[in-house]
Amino acid sequence: MLHQEFPFVNSPYQKLLHEDKNEVKIYKAPDIFKRTLAPATTTTSVLGIKFNDGVAIAGDIGGYYGKLARYKHLERIFKVNDSTVMSTSGDYADFQHIKETVQQRIISETILEDNFSLKASSLYTWLTRLMYGRRSKFDPLWNNVVVAGYDDGEGFLGVVDLRGLAYEDNCVATGLGSHIALPVLRSAIANASGTFDKEMAHLTLSKCMELLFYRDTCSLPKFQIATITKQGVEISPIIEVKGNWDVAAMVQGFE
Repeated sequence: MLHQEFPFVNSPYQKLLHEDKNEVKIYKAPDIFKRTLAPATTTTSVLGIKFNDGVAIAGDIGGYYGKLARYKHLERIFKVNDSTVMSTSGDYADFQHIKETVQQRIISETILEDNFSLKASSLYTWLTRLMYGRRSKFDPLWNNVVVAGYDDGEGFLGVVDLRGLAYEDNCVATGLGSHIALPVLRSAIANASGTFDKEMAHLTLSKCMELLFYRDTCSLPKFQIATITKQGVEISPIIEVKGNWDVAAMVQGFE
């Protein structure tokens, strides 16, 4: 007589027979290992300021592993079009993702051939939705994004953080610059005698980048300045800080 097997193969009874009551079960959320729990390569402060004919922003070119200056030539001021630029502080890989996403959006709008280009204010609003959407999925883009441009005859300057929170102002800063450089930027605008022009804006940004080099351990002495006016976008070559460490002799109490 042939042995007849019971059809247990995919039944719940088979699971009960092979179940180990002492087994520890670990339930993991889907794609848990695809989340950026902490940024790897990071970038530091971005500064921005308005002047009478446009906007200027500045950022250094360093990339860091923690406090280690691992990369010394990461240019992170991105020209979106002839009237808009953006830059970020935070995770550099996420900046690359944001950059590619914006580039794809620009291509999609160019295909329409409707003679409209993306304004800085529109990009700023769209980025709030992008950042908030990723935050709501518990998979944020670990960046603070500075958007600068020239819209409708005046400068535009705004910041969007990793949660989608956003604000506009005459001067902005991210990272440690929001604590160290922002008061200097505000003071320069408030105490300007006469018109606050392009040269004064560049001088103020250069002083702030030098100050960050002295005070921020994650800041290189090399940076770039992007200027946006009605003539278009101009990104400077790399500028190097000429530091003066004579002040070190006056630092006391850390011997």
